[in-house]
Amino acid sequence: MLSEEVPYDDWTPTKETLHRFVQIVGKLRLALSVRRNHWWNVPFHLTGTGITTRPMGDAPTFSVDVDFIDHRLHVATAAGARASFSLVGQSVASFHRAFLDALEAVGVDPAPVRDAAPFDLPDADRRFADDTEHTQYDPIAVTRYWRTLSDVNLVLEEFSGRFSGKTSPVHHFWHTFDIAATRFSDVVVPHAAGTDSVTREAYSREVVSAGFWFGDDSTPYPAFYSYTSPEPAGIAQQPLPEGAMWVDRGGSHLAVYPLTSAQATGDPRAAALAFFEASYVAGATLAGWDVERYRCVDGATDPHRLR
Repeated sequence: MLSEEVPYDDWTPTKETLHRFVQIVGKLRLALSVRRNHWWNVPFHLTGTGITTRPMGDAPTFSVDVDFIDHRLHVATAAGARASFSLVGQSVASFHRAFLDALEAVGVDPAPVRDAAPFDLPDADRRFADDTEHTQYDPIAVTRYWRTLSDVNLVLEEFSGRFSGKTSPVHHFWHTFDIAATRFSDVVVPHAAGTDSVTREAYSREVVSAGFWFGDDSTPYPAFYSYTSPEPAGIAQQPLPEGAMWVDRGGSHLAVYPLTSAQATGDPRAAALAFFEASYVAGATLAGWDVERYRCVDGATDPHRLR
């Protein structure tokens, strides 16, 4: 587990194309899913071969699954209609066109994403339909991404099982291209009316979030991460495992643990769990959470089993 090398530079062109593919699908999920607190309805969940939107929509009810083993996108309705196309050899524009065609073929109105554009990416002012720049798609690199994503998913599931309070699902965010699980306290966080609605909903309670992302221009390597919001004073002075660090983000701090540092320990799964635990304890303790009360052993809260 977690033995794959994921060199940032080697697959960046493919990552940039794939990120836009999944943003197109994600924007449809955002438009047609049933609203959940903290936007839990919006991210993807993992399957045995890739990622899924889960069922959504109405008349018809349908789902979109992206297969990173066979490198195909599948649209399926509850009534049995099916459409599929290959991810290989597509520009963002041709993927967008194929996706609209697949939706129409099974009776789904593609209007929510017909004129969609990237979110928080350098080309956010260009429609997906006009993007013929991003064309790289290396199936080997994408499958490697998927295997790493799948391994991290299991680590985050195990970490989530050690907390008995309110916890998000483990889910893959299409806007930031990371995978995460978040622990919540019941403390309401006040936000100014001028704060954007996405932030107000996502951080309406105190949280400690744990996750993994594949790198960006400012952090050009894959890494585990954790943060506490609102951030308590003094968190950057709290201890982390060797190889991990607190990164100043201009007013807040992110705990970062490079994948290569975890792999160097010989047991990257255990190393990742230790990192998540250390960063959680740091944030939760300083924020005044009852850490022992919410501690959970092997996913169990049954006192008879624990005895």
